[in-house]
Amino acid sequence: MTANRRFESKVVLVTGGTSGLGYDGALAFAKEGAKVVIAGRRVKEGEEAAAAIKQDGGEALFVRADVSNEGDVQGLVKACVDNYGGLDCAYNNAGIDGTIMTSLVDYRKDVWDQVMATNLTGMFLCMKYEIPEMIKRGGGSIVNMSALGGLKAGKRVGVAYITSKHGVGGLTKTGAIEYADKGIRVNAVCPGIIKTPLSFRTFLKDEAALQHANSMHPIGRVGTPEEISALVLWLCSQEAGFVTGAIIPIDGGLSIT
Repeated sequence: MTANRRFESKVVLVTGGTSGLGYDGALAFAKEGAKVVIAGRRVKEGEEAAAAIKQDGGEALFVRADVSNEGDVQGLVKACVDNYGGLDCAYNNAGIDGTIMTSLVDYRKDVWDQVMATNLTGMFLCMKYEIPEMIKRGGGSIVNMSALGGLKAGKRVGVAYITSKHGVGGLTKTGAIEYADKGIRVNAVCPGIIKTPLSFRTFLKDEAALQHANSMHPIGRVGTPEEISALVLWLCSQEAGFVTGAIIPIDGGLSIT
C-alpha cells in the first residue's frame, strides 16, 4: 500500500470495475485507503478484482449490477451504504462501444438502444442514486467516464457511442450546477486511445495499428490506465476542491489536432 492515503476511510464506488480503466481505478483508490465497491456484470472478473485488492491489504466488495437496470443501480448504491455506511466518491466508468466501422444510416437501432441504455441512461441512474447518499455525508465527488468521442466526432466510430459520450458532458454539467451548493462536485474525463483490453480488440489489434495510434497523438504515444486513474483520483480528492463541471481531455493532445 502507498504512503499517500488521500481516501482513508472514504467509500468509493467504481462501475465497470471488472477490467480496463475501471479495474485500474479501483486498485488505485484502494491503495490510497478507500473502501471500494466494484460493480460490473461479469461475476468472475468482479470477484477477482475485489480479491486482488484484499490480497494487497485493501478493502473491497464486488456487486453484480447492470447500470442500465434501475433496480440494479438502487441495489448497488444500497450495498455501499449497508456494507460501508455511505458513499463519498463515484467513478462512473461502465460503458460499451456498440458497433464501429458502421455509418449512421447502416447503424442498427437495437445496438443504438443498448449503447444509450448503458452509456447514458446508466450514468444518469448512477448519479440519481449516488447523489442523495453523498448529500447525507455532507458532499462528495463524481467522475464520469466520457471519451475523446465526447468532444469530437469521427467517421464510422459509431454514432451511438459518439452521441452517448457527448451526452455524458451535458449530464455532468447538469449534475455539477444543480448540486454544487450541496458539496457535490461532478466532472468528466475524456481519454484518447489507452492501452486497455477494449482498445486492443479495436484500435490496437497489431503492431502496425499500435504505431499508427501512437502517431495520431501529438505526444507520440497512446496512454496508460495508470495515467487515467491518476486524474480520476485527483478529481475525487480535496486537491481538486475548486473543480466541478469540467470536461477534461486526457489524450496526449489528440483533441487539439
